[in-house]
Amino acid sequence: MNAEDFVVVLVTAGSAEEASGLARALIDERLAGCANIVGPIRSIFRWQGAVEDAAEYMLILKARAADADALATRVAALHSYDVPEVLVLPLHAGAAAYLAWLADATSRPG
Repeated sequence: MNAEDFVVVLVTAGSAEEASGLARALIDERLAGCANIVGPIRSIFRWQGAVEDAAEYMLILKARAADADALATRVAALHSYDVPEVLVLPLHAGAAAYLAWLADATSRPG
């Protein structure tokens, strides 16, 4: 597999517990091979006509590009937000050994 076969996905959550639950579910289902949880972070955004200022937690997920839609669908099903952030960023390069590990960590039978 090449670096282009993988993506980095950013997802924010409203609590450390929710971020951890999302990460564990996505890894258990092999939709992501790794999740880093960063936070709390401060997010300032417009929501329903008002500017919000909230503490959130950022998940940095590593996944297969082919699984991006399934991952986004699963995040939407599990997330507490009406409109969860799911940003899929392409990879252009990566360490061969890490990419091989990521391919193994995200492989599913069938």
